[in-house]
Amino acid sequence: MIAKYLPFFVLLFLWSCNQMAQTPPRSSEHNAPPKHPRNVILMIGDGMGLTQISAGMYRNGNKLHLESFPVIGLHKAYSGDNLITDSAAGATAFASGVKTFNGALGVNMDTVPVRTILEEAETRGLATGLMSTASIVHATPAAFIAHVPYREAYEAIALEFMKTDIDFFLGGGLKYFARRQTDQRNLYVELQKKGYYTSDYLRESLSEIKLNTSKNFAYFTAEEDPPPAIKGRNYLLLASHLAIDFLHARGRDKGFFLMIEGAQIDWGGHDNNSDYIVSEMIDFDRAIGEMLKFAREDGETLIIVTGDHETGGYAINPGSTMDTLIAGFTTDGHTASLIPVFAYGPGAELFAGFYENTAIYSKMKQALGF
Repeated sequence: MIAKYLPFFVLLFLWSCNQMAQTPPRSSEHNAPPKHPRNVILMIGDGMGLTQISAGMYRNGNKLHLESFPVIGLHKAYSGDNLITDSAAGATAFASGVKTFNGALGVNMDTVPVRTILEEAETRGLATGLMSTASIVHATPAAFIAHVPYREAYEAIALEFMKTDIDFFLGGGLKYFARRQTDQRNLYVELQKKGYYTSDYLRESLSEIKLNTSKNFAYFTAEEDPPPAIKGRNYLLLASHLAIDFLHARGRDKGFFLMIEGAQIDWGGHDNNSDYIVSEMIDFDRAIGEMLKFAREDGETLIIVTGDHETGGYAINPGSTMDTLIAGFTTDGHTASLIPVFAYGPGAELFAGFYENTAIYSKMKQALGF
């Protein structure tokens, strides 16, 4: 009887072995939830659309560090009151997850303050930082710390820094802290009394700084806005190193959140100046490379790189070569183009696809487990 059905049992056994070979084994690692990053670095190239990236790549020997990012998405950059956003509304979308009107910082369409990802990180014990190649009270960094309906209220924005315990900030705008017109307060001195190590370009260069991680850190790179890279501004790479060293030490227990802005890509677009755009794009990409190096070594850091909008309607026209770009512009303002998003590290997969700019905020929160 058994001999009669033996071929059937052999076939069944062979089929079962084949199925087991094709089925991945279950393991605790296979069933584990996605790993959350301890640290998030959000890098915003102001005015950085796809053509700005392309031009920087071609003029940089046909390569950028951005090419190393395994996850790429697209975000819809329009604001709450206009198809074409400005930097204030764009950065508020990233920082707080709401669409607001152009010119507004950290408030919704009804001018009600909205909480930012930096403020949420602070309450959860993460170290926090902001840095920019513009003034630190300029629209993009300000959206992460200020709640005002008018982006050019620079002295009011500077006051917002006094309401937080941000660990590290660096950028221009010394006059809005130390030489104020509206109230004659010296916020520079007040920051020192609050426990900050405070310095500026007039007192010491960044290369002379000896970090003391027992104190919060504030450094001002210019009286108002720093100059372009092509006119001598060269601090972004060094400042990125300082920020990472400082925040990694301060956030050893809980991690850190850092926003880095490459601000003047946008200004090159407003000037319809291709060389200005390219030099700023390459400078920004160098900082991206340093952050990638840190993230690869650290293994617990998520990096997101994106722009808030495109500026200039920038095009690379026929006749261009990698050495000589023949540029065209449709405007000296912003455009409504979709904006690429690049992500690397734990949680990077969340940033693939096609989504609203407000989703940058919710995806960062989801990655961090907030």
